[in-house]
Amino acid sequence: MRSTSTSHRRRATAAAAVGAVTALLAVAFQSSPAAAEHGSDLSAAAARVTANAARGADPGALPVKLSPAKRAELLREANAGKADTAKDLGLTGKEKLVVRDVLQDRDGTTHTRYERTYDGLPVLGGDLIVDTAKSGAEQGVTKASKAQLKGVDTTADVKAATAEKQALGLAKADGSKKTEADRAPRKVVWLGQGAKKGQPTLAYETVVGGLQDDGTPNELHVITDATTGKKLHEWQAIETGTGNTEYSGTVTLGTAQSGSSYTLNDTTRGGHKTYNLNHGTSGTGTLYSGSDDVWGNGSASNTETAAADAHYGAALTWDYYKNVQGRTGIRGDGVGAYSRVHYGNNYVNAFWDDSCFCMTYGDGSGNAAPLTSIDVAAHEMTHGVTSNTAGLNYSGESGGLNEATSDIFATAVEFYANNSSDVGDYLIGEKIDINGDGTPLRYMDKPSKDGASKDSWYSGIGSVDVHYSSGPANHLFYLLSEGSGTKTINGVTYNSPTSDGLPVTGIGRDKAALIWFKALTTKFTSTTNYAGARTGALAAAGELYGTTSTEYKAVQDAFAAINVGARSGGTDPGTGKTFTNDTDVAIPDYPGAAVTSSLTVSGVSGNAPSTLKVGVDIIHTWSGDLQVDLVGPSGKTYRLHSSSYDSTPNIQTTYTVNASTETANGTWKLKVQDLGAQDTGYINSFKLTFP
Repeated sequence: MRSTSTSHRRRATAAAAVGAVTALLAVAFQSSPAAAEHGSDLSAAAARVTANAARGADPGALPVKLSPAKRAELLREANAGKADTAKDLGLTGKEKLVVRDVLQDRDGTTHTRYERTYDGLPVLGGDLIVDTAKSGAEQGVTKASKAQLKGVDTTADVKAATAEKQALGLAKADGSKKTEADRAPRKVVWLGQGAKKGQPTLAYETVVGGLQDDGTPNELHVITDATTGKKLHEWQAIETGTGNTEYSGTVTLGTAQSGSSYTLNDTTRGGHKTYNLNHGTSGTGTLYSGSDDVWGNGSASNTETAAADAHYGAALTWDYYKNVQGRTGIRGDGVGAYSRVHYGNNYVNAFWDDSCFCMTYGDGSGNAAPLTSIDVAAHEMTHGVTSNTAGLNYSGESGGLNEATSDIFATAVEFYANNSSDVGDYLIGEKIDINGDGTPLRYMDKPSKDGASKDSWYSGIGSVDVHYSSGPANHLFYLLSEGSGTKTINGVTYNSPTSDGLPVTGIGRDKAALIWFKALTTKFTSTTNYAGARTGALAAAGELYGTTSTEYKAVQDAFAAINVGARSGGTDPGTGKTFTNDTDVAIPDYPGAAVTSSLTVSGVSGNAPSTLKVGVDIIHTWSGDLQVDLVGPSGKTYRLHSSSYDSTPNIQTTYTVNASTETANGTWKLKVQDLGAQDTGYINSFKLTFP
């Protein structure tokens, strides 16, 4: 994320894949549409959650609960003024803005999200957010890419058929049997991963459908360089999780009545409907209907039971986003998505699909355990919210953040539901027993307990499956909500560590969720990575609570605890000797030479440790330009940060380096080189801590 102007317009200081269970579910439905059973309790829960989150916040920074009509009015205004906005932003004559979403704060600040076209071609990775004050004055711009769209050659040297052949081959490797693309290759301007130095590249985007090996629908997007034919990037647009059913007890559902017949059509929540696929893998299916307005019997053998679970989970998620976060529906337009149950045979998964604007649930192993729990619905619907706000790419670090966002709000909805049969917790899939030994699918307090997820960020995490690279963000949310160490919540004992060994004090789940949602909807872009998530979350916390607030400092500390950025007090990790060089060193712009910051270590016996802590604080407007190395006394280099497509500013983090072959005493250097044009910065400080 790149901020081209300051967006902290408020006070600088402050006054203030989813889880499942296997238990019997009896779902009864009353004769009139209603919220979940104990609706008054949920109304009280909404009031309590919003009050907790707002405590100490700047009232003007809190979101307005936009009605669909008001949102439509703001969208019309943005569309009417987009040509002037493009001019104000200094875009070229061939660039056009496309309004995608709009949110508003109580003080009148409007956050408008745009996509771009160039000479009529979609610009993928060119999205941006413009913050405008009530007066109409521009207050800040956040861009997914810094690249300027000038002189882009829109004539392809490679034929579209070549791109299609490449995409079909990649889809085949994933299990698709398609012999032609679902969407013919279209020319685009690519600004995402794989673009040389982040510069605009003419490319083809090809989409291939079919089914993957496990039966999940395939929607593989492949980006092919239209000049060289090289694959630049690929991602899977079908977003999946794992869940459960039959545990929510007797609930009230929203339905519609026509004569003597009832249907699972929740007219009070945007017309959300639930359909029966009857083990098919395509189409909408058959809308559930019945004569008695009673749905299911608590057993998976009754096909209505899974439908009741899915319908109930969708209702709770709608209510949470509307009543707590002020968003009416996934798109914010008051229109409900729809659910499809009984997908395929023995399908142990659930997924969100943008193309149908729907959630789909399998029946699990032996078609005996439908994946239709509260948190499954919330997880999948949140994929839709993410798609219609930040649009986080479903690969690399942004993909991990996408998955984590769904887990985060699945957890928030589960606590909000206050369902005595499935109390809120920070365990994902705690009752599905997918591992066969009673353990959860994922743990938020210590993600690595599942054997695959990561507790903390490291430089290679972008190459990990998104369901596991989500671990650090899940860990962050737990730490920000509850803090580190051992504690028991709703009967579950947690013990959350930190990467630097220092404690974190939580600020409460409701405030943590409010900060994350504001960052997601007004700060994150399609390319946001972990460093960018820190920048965005701090910006959101600063606007809500002030930059000297307890909440702002807690965000700093929670990110530092997952190895992203520095602590609020600048505390060094470890309790050993620390050596520091605080002298600023200017970093010349590309193609300038590398620069170094040096420090001399003395008084440490023997070799350096295998857990040497390297504190790096670099101020730079585009961190992806930088290549950063630690150089030991022997002259050996240790790569800390590689130049890559990363639009976030600054590198402020602590790295752990195995330097055990180096003699501890001697001169150590931090070596930095700018490998991309246009941006500048300096080394602010360099620290070594010997445990």
